[in-house]
Amino acid sequence: MATTPAASSGVLYSVAKLHSYLKNTQFKNIVGEQVFVDENRRTEAEYAIMNYGYFDYYNDHLLYVGDFIPEAQPGQDFTICANVIVWDLWSSKVPSAVCSASCPAGFRKLPLEGKPPCCFSCSPCSEGEISSHRDAEQCQKCPEDEYSNEQRDHCLPKTVTFLDVNDPWGKAVTAVALSLSLLTALVLWVFVKFQDTPIVQANNRNLSYLLLTSLSFCFLCSLLFVGRPTTASCLFRQTVFAVVFTVAVSSILAKTIIVVLAFRVTRPGSRMRIFLHPRVPYCVVLICSGIQGLFCAIWLGNSPPFPEADTHSESHHIILTCNEGSTFAFYCVLGYMGFLALGSFTIAFLARNLPDAFNEAKFITFSMLVFCSVWISFLPTYQSSKGKAVMIVEIFSILASSAGLLGCIFIPKCLVILLTSWENTIKLNKDQRPSRSKDFSFF
Repeated sequence: MATTPAASSGVLYSVAKLHSYLKNTQFKNIVGEQVFVDENRRTEAEYAIMNYGYFDYYNDHLLYVGDFIPEAQPGQDFTICANVIVWDLWSSKVPSAVCSASCPAGFRKLPLEGKPPCCFSCSPCSEGEISSHRDAEQCQKCPEDEYSNEQRDHCLPKTVTFLDVNDPWGKAVTAVALSLSLLTALVLWVFVKFQDTPIVQANNRNLSYLLLTSLSFCFLCSLLFVGRPTTASCLFRQTVFAVVFTVAVSSILAKTIIVVLAFRVTRPGSRMRIFLHPRVPYCVVLICSGIQGLFCAIWLGNSPPFPEADTHSESHHIILTCNEGSTFAFYCVLGYMGFLALGSFTIAFLARNLPDAFNEAKFITFSMLVFCSVWISFLPTYQSSKGKAVMIVEIFSILASSAGLLGCIFIPKCLVILLTSWENTIKLNKDQRPSRSKDFSFF
């Protein structure tokens, strides 16, 4: 109910008037002691402090435990015997004024349903939150560049990290990439040195040189994912990988098409001889790689990748990484590369049983099977990974798929070149040559 100013002044006047009557009041208390209040309203009484003890339904009494003398010297005005006081039937321990203990720093108070406000539970602050004082009602979030300590009472600065070349993972990736690139260069040297042998000439040796060169760059492009991300490295990281891999896969596609055409043109009057022009495989590689280059140009023109600081993947670290810019463009690039790989696998699978001493359709089939398996498993793993694991997963996919192409297509040929005599190889090629005239109805 609201009180007007006039009413408030009336109340104050009444209180002052009442006090004027109390100035000289005196009386005797229940024990017969004289009690009075002087004009300064100071009591001259002495008080006995009694403890009410309740033991059962029929037994209770008052127990004298101390005195209070207002006019005594400071320190002597209040005396009490604490160990005599009985608070309840079972214990002499002083009861608490609240039913819950205070919550320390790092915790917050949670009210208990159906209980008074003094009753609560203490809940620890979540990760990334702190409470720096006792009985905090709410926890406070740490800034994005800080994290909460184990006690949840202070925020500590996060450590900036990235996939560095000096880290164990960085060293391992660098060593494997350089080793496989060197191995690819060694295989290329073997093919160049023995370029006049039938096994090298069988399936367009120039395409083999192009494929080996692109595989060597595939291994090296994984090194773009190692080191502190910059604007330049983020732009080249995915685009170089996409273009180089497309050159490799389109080279395999061209080699596979040549294997099929080499048997189709054996029919008399075949119109497909025009596709055996020496420039046809290079046109296939150029067109397929050009389409991928166009995709990458559109990607870089509309929503290019850029460096960013990931503050959420790991609680104690700020991870420097590259944001893909357009996730749709990234998966379009991967999807086109997968489309070429699937086409190469299908054609090679149909041509796997064509009779020829150096028919590499079987090797291409196995290589494309490995390639597709790696990248199909890459997609869900990439989606579920966070922080450095994202880069490590992509690097592993690049190295594993490239190694699958190198191992399935070229390592068996190198073994034949280095371990088999040329006379037997040429004779074997001549023995198998008449079988080219057979009819293959599924083509």
